[in-house]
Amino acid sequence: MNQYYTIHGGRRLEGTVTISGAKNAAVAIIPAAILAGECCILENLPHIADVQSLKKILEKLGANVEFTRGDCLKIDPTTINTCDATFDEVSSMRASSYLLGAMLGAYGEVELALPGGCVIGARPIDQHIKGMRALGAKVYMDESRNVVRAQASKLKGAEIFFDVVSVGATINVMLAACKAEGQTILQNVAKEPHVVDVANFLNMMGASIKGAGTDVIRIIGRKRLHGCTYAVIPDQIETGTYMIAAAATRGDVVIKNVIPTHMEAISAKLMESGARVIEGDDGREYYLRVTMNDRPRSVNLKTMVYPGFPTDLQQPMMAYLCTASGTSVIQENIFENRFNHVKELRRMGAIVTVSKRIAKVRGVESLRGADISATDLRAGASLIIAALSASGVTTVRNIHYTDRGYEHLEHKFNALGASIERCPL
Repeated sequence: MNQYYTIHGGRRLEGTVTISGAKNAAVAIIPAAILAGECCILENLPHIADVQSLKKILEKLGANVEFTRGDCLKIDPTTINTCDATFDEVSSMRASSYLLGAMLGAYGEVELALPGGCVIGARPIDQHIKGMRALGAKVYMDESRNVVRAQASKLKGAEIFFDVVSVGATINVMLAACKAEGQTILQNVAKEPHVVDVANFLNMMGASIKGAGTDVIRIIGRKRLHGCTYAVIPDQIETGTYMIAAAATRGDVVIKNVIPTHMEAISAKLMESGARVIEGDDGREYYLRVTMNDRPRSVNLKTMVYPGFPTDLQQPMMAYLCTASGTSVIQENIFENRFNHVKELRRMGAIVTVSKRIAKVRGVESLRGADISATDLRAGASLIIAALSASGVTTVRNIHYTDRGYEHLEHKFNALGASIERCPL
């Protein structure tokens, strides 16, 4: 259903918010459960559109999948009866690409519709295919149908050096290598927290993976894995979104269920801009408290692979810097089309100039409400932050993008004192 947000801006965010399970980890762990060959129970899953889409995909493959309570999903892959994953739900989301490694490892074959997702630039799967071929799979591309087909009578361990650091390729090849004969060594791998979380989940199923979070991952293949119960880590990007929103509204927000070490790049830039970021432990869990009383100072940032500043928070950070004193320079090094939100921020009075992958943001005193539209998931978060800090009323359209990655977004913000209403078209 097409819906939009009406946001009354200019309200200081105050209070406590609890972070949900990590979207980027969940969308890889759900397909990974196929490898278990037994029931798995996943806990702390976020209630977001991408999780629901993956549930439907697994069901169409024949698996029994059900929410047992709240944030717990039970996956029984033993009833999967097809390796044909070429239906619409697959092509509509990027994370469905993880079926390549999971199905190939579990069944030795898969036919997969090439995935879509947000339009933020080229996101090729060439490194995924390179890795599968190195493990002994035969991979064919049917460009007329936009389908990739992979087969392997037996996967064998190999040494694989990725040409570029890719989260998706690192995870996908790791999934297949878990069932390969012998040792696989992956070099120049991604180190993001959700890569580590997927490795931890696979190890809970009986896999042997060492080095996740470093430059080199070593995997000893196992003939069989088993079911387990596993809790997904807190969402790094949702945490950063609320941190930035707190600072943008000159607020005071305590953010619970976080892993502070995952947030160091964001915390550093917020503190550089003048915000206070306090790390705490209440005896049960870690929390971050973000407070801001003054207009932010301009800062420069470059998006980088973890542990650098994440590309997924570049757009929300730009919205924050639109009202900073001075000029901020943002260099986007991951995706070439991740400035699609700029024209919408300009409707709100922002002064942003873009040249290739560099954006210069000249801060203004304040933004004003406008009728704007999200172009992708994190652009939607950016526009919501801008609307929360702006004067007047803002209409944010295409909120199906934010539904893909943020659980109960308007409810969480409203509990902090915001005024966000979800409206039908």
